[in-house]
Amino acid sequence: METALIIIATVIGAFVVLNIIARMKMKNLPTVADNQNILTLTEKNFQQQTKSKVVIVDFWAAWCAPCRMMAPVLNDVADALPGNMQVGKINVEVEKALAQKFNVRSIPTLILFKDGKEVNRFVGVKTKDFLLKEMNKFNV
Repeated sequence: METALIIIATVIGAFVVLNIIARMKMKNLPTVADNQNILTLTEKNFQQQTKSKVVIVDFWAAWCAPCRMMAPVLNDVADALPGNMQVGKINVEVEKALAQKFNVRSIPTLILFKDGKEVNRFVGVKTKDFLLKEMNKFNV
């Protein structure tokens, strides 16, 4: 019985240590500057910037490690898009009303808009290929 308890305690301890290490690594992810092609969206410019085109909007926060993981992916997506498609970002800490309007409950949340209307939504970290494929479904 003692041996089983020792093994269980060791496994739980190892899990806790690995979890702490993983969290520390995620918190230490470097901040990546936004690509010049990425729109910074606000309550004032949102409607104007999303009408008459396809825009994928990233709802993010500076403290969110998965959001920081998405930054280089979104930079790559912004470089690969034609002129009638764009990437936009909304900081949920700054633009709380927009996050609330679109019912964003977890981040990163990416919402795909066509002509200012939501057509799809993705939660969590996604790949460049996935995002481009989803955006191209609405490119006419």
